[in-house]
Amino acid sequence: MSMTNKKILVTGADGFIGSHLCEELVRQGHDVRAFVLYNSFNSWGWLDYAEPEIRKSLDVFVGDIRDPHGVRLAVSGCDVVLNLAALIAIPYSYHSPDTYIDTNVKGTLNIVQAARDLGVEKVVHTSTSEVYGTARFVPITENHPLQGQSPYSASKIGADQIALSFHSSFDTPVAVIRPFNTYGPRQSARAVIPNNRGSPPAAAAIFDASKYEGPHTDGQR
Repeated sequence: MSMTNKKILVTGADGFIGSHLCEELVRQGHDVRAFVLYNSFNSWGWLDYAEPEIRKSLDVFVGDIRDPHGVRLAVSGCDVVLNLAALIAIPYSYHSPDTYIDTNVKGTLNIVQAARDLGVEKVVHTSTSEVYGTARFVPITENHPLQGQSPYSASKIGADQIALSFHSSFDTPVAVIRPFNTYGPRQSARAVIPNNRGSPPAAAAIFDASKYEGPHTDGQR
């Protein structure tokens, strides 16, 4: 489908991937609504560090993906939804799995339900390679079995299946993408591979500290 003259909603716009996506869409001349997680600091996450002209061009919606009413309001008037909102990080999911179900599964349900009701032209749901678990064969293909090896990966499997079920049941125009290893500016420092001495020499190449002085946290993407 053509993206020309389309209003695009990006959820998880305050995170690592979502903030870069918003910036690129604005640079390409698209009309972008950026859904960021509400917080008491009045922060737009990594979008706080975007160029001023890009920030001025964004239609920022502050809310919570877990709230169906806010999600419906955010989706209203949009033609395309790029869903990157998610609670990430495997270790945290071990002791707080409920939060992953609420954000990843119910949040995705809120998105596709609103998209169906409001007649959105396309939903692109962002999944993760973690849904495949430990590889049973390589290269991994879409036919690889899904394995919920952590509450996080299980929640993402559930989110994918909710999205796909709306396509199968209601013909909602949904596509699922599953990124593997993503890296670059704004990536969490915990993801940088250390050298033999335990320090991350790659950090200087990945982070421009003079430009990105915000915290490297694992909130919603």
